[in-house]
Amino acid sequence: MVLDDPTSRPAPAGKARTDAPWRHDARPDELKHIGKPIRKVDARSKVSGLTKFADDLVLPRMLHMKLLRSTMAHAEIVHIDTRRAAALPGVKGILTGKDMPIPFGILPVSQDEHALCPDRVRFVGDPVVAIAATEEEIAWEACRLVEVEYRELRTIGGIHEAAANPEPRLHDYGVRGNIHRLENLEFGDLQDGFARAEHVREDTFFFEGNTHLPMEQHATLAHFDKDGKLCVWSSTQTPHYLHKALARVLHPLPAHHIRVIACPNGGGFGGKSDPFNHEIAAAKMSMLTGRPVKIALTREEVFWCHRGRHPVLMRSKVGVTRTGRITALDFQSYLDGGAYGSYGTASTFYTGALQTVTYAVENYHFRGARFFTNKAPCGPKRGHGTPQPRFALEVQLDKIACDLGLDPAQMRLDNLAPRDSLTANFLRIGSMGLGACIEKVVAGSGWKERRGKLGRQPNGRYRGLGLACSSYLSGAGLPIYWNGMPHSGVQLKLDRSGLVTAFCGSTDIGQGSDSVLGWIIGEVLGIDPLGIRVVTGDTDLTPVDLGSYSSRVTVMTGNAAMQAAERARDLVADGVAQKLGVPASRLVFADARVFDSEDPKRGMTWQEAVCAAEARLGTIGTVGSYAPPPAAAKFRGGGVGPSPSYSYSAAVVEVEVDAETGVYTVPKVWMAHDIGRALNAAVAMGQIEGSVYMGLGEAMMEEMAYRDRSHKGQRIFVHKIPSLLEYKSPTTLEMPAVVTYVVEDPDRNGPFGAKEVGQGPLLPMMPAVANAVFDAVGVRVDEIPVSFEKVFAALQAKQDGKEPRYGPATDASGVPEVDFGDSLKIKTPWQGGDGTAWNEPKREKKAAK
Repeated sequence: MVLDDPTSRPAPAGKARTDAPWRHDARPDELKHIGKPIRKVDARSKVSGLTKFADDLVLPRMLHMKLLRSTMAHAEIVHIDTRRAAALPGVKGILTGKDMPIPFGILPVSQDEHALCPDRVRFVGDPVVAIAATEEEIAWEACRLVEVEYRELRTIGGIHEAAANPEPRLHDYGVRGNIHRLENLEFGDLQDGFARAEHVREDTFFFEGNTHLPMEQHATLAHFDKDGKLCVWSSTQTPHYLHKALARVLHPLPAHHIRVIACPNGGGFGGKSDPFNHEIAAAKMSMLTGRPVKIALTREEVFWCHRGRHPVLMRSKVGVTRTGRITALDFQSYLDGGAYGSYGTASTFYTGALQTVTYAVENYHFRGARFFTNKAPCGPKRGHGTPQPRFALEVQLDKIACDLGLDPAQMRLDNLAPRDSLTANFLRIGSMGLGACIEKVVAGSGWKERRGKLGRQPNGRYRGLGLACSSYLSGAGLPIYWNGMPHSGVQLKLDRSGLVTAFCGSTDIGQGSDSVLGWIIGEVLGIDPLGIRVVTGDTDLTPVDLGSYSSRVTVMTGNAAMQAAERARDLVADGVAQKLGVPASRLVFADARVFDSEDPKRGMTWQEAVCAAEARLGTIGTVGSYAPPPAAAKFRGGGVGPSPSYSYSAAVVEVEVDAETGVYTVPKVWMAHDIGRALNAAVAMGQIEGSVYMGLGEAMMEEMAYRDRSHKGQRIFVHKIPSLLEYKSPTTLEMPAVVTYVVEDPDRNGPFGAKEVGQGPLLPMMPAVANAVFDAVGVRVDEIPVSFEKVFAALQAKQDGKEPRYGPATDASGVPEVDFGDSLKIKTPWQGGDGTAWNEPKREKKAAK
């Protein structure tokens, strides 16, 4: 369903009012619940401690499962001896890789993981043996009694090493050697674009990987009952895809005998989007023992599960006119993917897809390479593949503005991608409020008056301002498994008691998606959203929703909910119209009543209205579904990037730097976000400020760091800081004052005009911090995190008369030598292109079996 404007549609006979105010362009005063600061539907249960998370669940006769994980970064499994573990009193079940030989993975092109490694381990932390016992301590002790004999293999430690060493090959699929993916897309005429440029700048950047750090650790409870039905409760963001992985690995257990219940998540940020080893192993263990089996990962194990931000090395070359207008962009990204595929194919494309959505780029060339290495697998973290290139491009634009003596804010305003347009890579932009976002933060921060003029403060430190912008998608345009089915579905049940129950497969990971369902349905039906019963994330009860990732839930689930509510409204209107003897088109739904617009006293309560409809039509239930509009891109690789709508953010960050030590603080942030329409501005501001906090952590201190240790001549990559004590993230003392601007530019494809707010505001934080440090003390740090040590090193270089910069080498040695092959060439819309490539070079690529 693609929403259109109801005012442009003919009014069907017998239907309720077609001018009802749930259009994207409805005025705020027409809306009763949307836009109001209503509490979340689950707020009271969470603050009172009544919400049951996965680790809170207990079943009779429950066993506790633990995983023995590899201590080798890369090795063949020669032999596993579990006899001593099996003899330990209290041990009830042991599994090894041979018990689950079928591989799985989130993407159909990378089914390269096993619940337990059958023959080879690929990183320290890869699971090898699962043991279930009556007590957690017994299961841990049993793991220590297992003897595993390994034959060590050479390890691959990073991007340059993976590019230079095709052997030993970590996986037998992918492009070649240890290159997982290669992408080479060229839009327009790059040579002409650079020829017309009056200033060309080329820079190299690096973004270190980091992890999600949710408050809740991963946990799963599985129960295989006497009827041969499996139920899995888990802290997952994607119950549908977990169900799919379970059905694959546990074959021949029928898929309809598997039930997945997504528990409320205590934070996810993408870290619970993959199906995980422990979830599948717990299910198999319950089938083996006939008893419920629970596993709760330790915090260290969560670090090993990872699936966090990819380390990405980037080379960017930009051509601009003397006034700063972009004529050409040549962008290369090199991703350290870790040991497995995960979402890596999509991650690679995302490092190049959205550059053109923020600023108008006439000619664009993107090359991306993802490598396998012997470290914890990377995947999607908040922003999925887009924060890294956003950092590179925003810092580079700041450098160009300085080169040309331009105001970085005005330069961005001059380069905005037009609303209602197609980009060079055929992404369809709808509403576009970035200009308003920039203007808000510029005015609020005093940018024009203060940038470059703050200088030395009375305390001896230096202050500076940095600006950056971003864009993000409101859900991916294509599902992970390509098909023609809806991306989200909602069912409504209307009860004669007046209760409305909404069933949906989406998962609330703290972002408030359950509340979005209530707010939208309540607005359309004219009833209290807090009185609606919301049932989500249960594959036995709810229709399919693809999951809480890519900021898709508000737009996609919201549109499905709206359609289901509209249909319910029409059914109720039919019954009320017949009973009151008035046309259905005159009925108004508001304040839990249905009444005649010409005589408001003539009507009935919501409960009476439902009863009237049920008496006329029978049991009342409706469904709604949503699939995004078709993508304009038809070339290979064009499936990553299209979205129903794009959100936009702009940030100004103020820093205070000690020029003697490189230590700095962030006293204040101004953040503006184009949300389309805020369904609830208070909740939206919470999401924005959460992004500021997370972005600050990535900018200043967070990194997925490894110790490069040697063992018998082989290197072993051991996580350096796998605990909340050592992995540094901001505390309340580091959190700055935040001025938040919610910019509304309703988009016709969103419910009530809404767009995403879950991920976009994170993206400008990292480059804004780096740009602010430059404004304060005149040094560049072209790496994330912009740690104190790196600022100090750049200050030392400046003092020694060298380039005042810290970052990867800017010459040819800065990036690995990779043969990307011939580019796929696509004419831009202004060149008369139709979204297809005019050449089809052969690519060495095959899916994982």
